Amino acid sequence: MRRLPSGVFAESYARDGALIRTRKQWLALLIFLAALLLAPLALGPRFVGIGNNVFIMAVVVTGLQLTLGFAGQVNLAQAGFMGVGAFAAGSLANHFAIPFLLILPMAGCAAALFGLLFGLAAVRIKGFYMALTTITAQFVFHFAVINLPARWFGAANGLKVSAAQVFGLSFVNEIQLYYLNGLVCACMIAFALGIARGRFGRAFIAVRDDDVAAGMMGIDIVRTKALAFVVGAFYAGIGGALWAYYIRFVSVDQFTLFSSIWMIAMLIVGGVGSIVGGLIGVVVIVGLQEFVTTLGPVVADYVPDLGGQIVFAGMNVLLGLLLALFLILEPKGLMHRWELVKHGIRIWPFPY
Repeated sequence: MRRLPSGVFAESYARDGALIRTRKQWLALLIFLAALLLAPLALGPRFVGIGNNVFIMAVVVTGLQLTLGFAGQVNLAQAGFMGVGAFAAGSLANHFAIPFLLILPMAGCAAALFGLLFGLAAVRIKGFYMALTTITAQFVFHFAVINLPARWFGAANGLKVSAAQVFGLSFVNEIQLYYLNGLVCACMIAFALGIARGRFGRAFIAVRDDDVAAGMMGIDIVRTKALAFVVGAFYAGIGGALWAYYIRFVSVDQFTLFSSIWMIAMLIVGGVGSIVGGLIGVVVIVGLQEFVTTLGPVVADYVPDLGGQIVFAGMNVLLGLLLALFLILEPKGLMHRWELVKHGIRIWPFPY
């Protein structure tokens, strides 16, 4: 339960349910948005590229948060769903010359249909068996792309993607894509917050906590679980389309099971069951990945015997240590710790 500072209270139901409830919160949000808008002008191109990566991963991980964090449906194929969206966007752009604004939702729908197949299978299974089912989806995606006719998705050679165009304006450089990806990311996060705070979000949480009790309360368990997979896959498809237009080339090697595990790690680090927590996890994990990528060549120069695999090995070690530390020391993630800090400040000097 969120606690507001003393003397701050809601005078209506709409105000009580608002996401941003105080002037200080509005001010903090406006400052944060202004910083994001001005960041490309103040920072170098590498940081702009990191920002693009964060925006795209934020969309994908937000979808995973709705599926796993809110609905409790284990999903180890989010990278596969992202790949479906990326290849769908590339194929539609190359073969049918469909505008970007239409390709984006179409890529999301393609990934959602693929996710629905495994969402329906998840209705009767739970836990470990559901994880195995979603891993199957990951490998089905790889097998299908490689073995389908090359003129469709490029097979093992991958697929080149043309630049995104909106109202005649081409988005080709990092800064232009930064604003495009940031705008789409903001819209998708706002939509996810609406889902989480609405009746669908409450149904997801009820199914996650106890699906038997949720069914007795009148919630359609089959539809809710399937919807959780569809929504999560739709977000992954949108993120995949953004990735395709950002990289301008897609291949199956970009969407591996290891990538899906990194997305799970982002939720664990940021906080499972919190939209903002997932975003925090994305920033932390992407930042650590960039740190290892930068440090790896330096270490390889000083210790040549380690070879060029030091970056990949460092990523594996970092992921294992990070997950172990958070599961032991902070299983509810950084967002939970931040809420405790805010609560402590608001009730100070009282200890409870």
